[in-house]
Amino acid sequence: MKLDLRLVNADVLTLDTDRPSAREIGVWQGRVLGLDEEIADLPAREVVDLRGATVLPGFIDAHVHLAWAGLKACTVSIAACESLAEALAVIRDAPGTDWVDIAGYDQRPYGRHLTAAELDSVSGGRRVIVSHNSGHACVVNSAVLAQLPQGTSHEDGLLAESGMAAVRELRQPYSISELVDAIEHAARTCRSEGVTACAEAGIGGGLITHSPVELAAYQAALAADRLPVRVQLMVAGNALHPVAAHVTDDIPRALDLGLRTGFGGDRLSIGALKIFTDGGMMARTAALTEPYVGLDHSGQFYDEPELLRQVVLDGHRAGWQLAIHAIGDRAVDLALDSLEQAQRICPRPLARHRIEHAGLVRDDQLARFASVGAAAVVQPNFLWYLGDDYAAIMGESRAPWLYRGRGFLDHGVPLVGSSDRPVTIGAPLRAIQFMVERRTERGLKVGPSEGIGVLEALRAYTVNAAHACNWERSLGSIAPGKHADFAVLAEDPRVVEASRIGDIEVLRTYVAGQENQ
Repeated sequence: MKLDLRLVNADVLTLDTDRPSAREIGVWQGRVLGLDEEIADLPAREVVDLRGATVLPGFIDAHVHLAWAGLKACTVSIAACESLAEALAVIRDAPGTDWVDIAGYDQRPYGRHLTAAELDSVSGGRRVIVSHNSGHACVVNSAVLAQLPQGTSHEDGLLAESGMAAVRELRQPYSISELVDAIEHAARTCRSEGVTACAEAGIGGGLITHSPVELAAYQAALAADRLPVRVQLMVAGNALHPVAAHVTDDIPRALDLGLRTGFGGDRLSIGALKIFTDGGMMARTAALTEPYVGLDHSGQFYDEPELLRQVVLDGHRAGWQLAIHAIGDRAVDLALDSLEQAQRICPRPLARHRIEHAGLVRDDQLARFASVGAAAVVQPNFLWYLGDDYAAIMGESRAPWLYRGRGFLDHGVPLVGSSDRPVTIGAPLRAIQFMVERRTERGLKVGPSEGIGVLEALRAYTVNAAHACNWERSLGSIAPGKHADFAVLAEDPRVVEASRIGDIEVLRTYVAGQENQ
């Protein structure tokens, strides 16, 4: 027998508790055949000397938006504009004869939002959408407002949450070829950062929809060998519809053919059902129990709470794993209440439900996370890039509750790392640095008692992320039989100063034993 690949002279951190370290890895047919003495007598077609580099399991980004990230990367942006006048000038000159899509919008530097009238003045008769960086709001001109369903709520062209979803539905569809280009672009960026697998956090409806046949774009990318990472697709909750299943099946709503979590292969599969409960902190729409500091409101729910509870219950009954978006603590209450009700009515102790973001979690909510068996899928990079602002709008008493780490682990709650790319830059090593240091890019400490160890942070992006995506049998650690997905780093994150973790160079990334060139 001959190995396809042997990696030698490596500092292998396997994250497998039965065998934590190794020096050599043998790969055959895309999987790990063995380590060190297990492969000592086997020749190999290719031998790569890593010269002491550190090898980790490939990072898993458990919450990312590939299509959105790829489209945003090639969309006209006003992120660098320092004034509303400058932003309007960019919008006026943007290409497009029908729709004009603008990215990079954040009202905070301007002190207020753009208005529909201002967009009208530079639209040239075109339909204009200025998308907020959070993904939870947009500003549109009068031409767009005129085409939205009657009764769609807006404030001078500003739409948030369900209103934003109505705009997304009006704007689509993007073509499959456009989406394949976008998916490949974003996935290659992920892979360059050591990410080998990710969960696309919502297709088919709501805030993150791009086409009613969006899944076909991922299939087309895979068929054309343009999907460089493994992808699990979350389906938007509003994509489910009533089905006439047998009464004993207890499936009130479903996708066509009864598709649900788990369908697919090792490169592309269907994951959780994505359900929104609230907005985001950047857009000031995350639902809080107390108002934002300096504002007279406390955010909003995505839809009526009873409707959201029903979607949770129906998805749970139909056998889905649920991924419930809940950022503010009021939304976390709604998510926990809904999961508790669902488990009470239809016990599924092994459902592995997830709460996405868990951005502001009170002390009293930690035990409830554990009791309902939900994982916390957090985005540490939010606080690295946005933490100064988030701490200010939460105030001194609530800032320690932001994107917690130690609190979850101490209560036995699975802590899972992710990026929510493209809301911020998604590099896992920078996020791991923040989880350890709890320090923002500008140096502010946010909830320092929530800091965790380097190894715990690495597990959040490997072992724990694999479990949250039902991938633990094949991903998350380096062990015989698992996929040969590795991130090769210039330095060991456990050894360097914590402040340098985010700057460690990713030398190579392997998926199924194939190197990213």
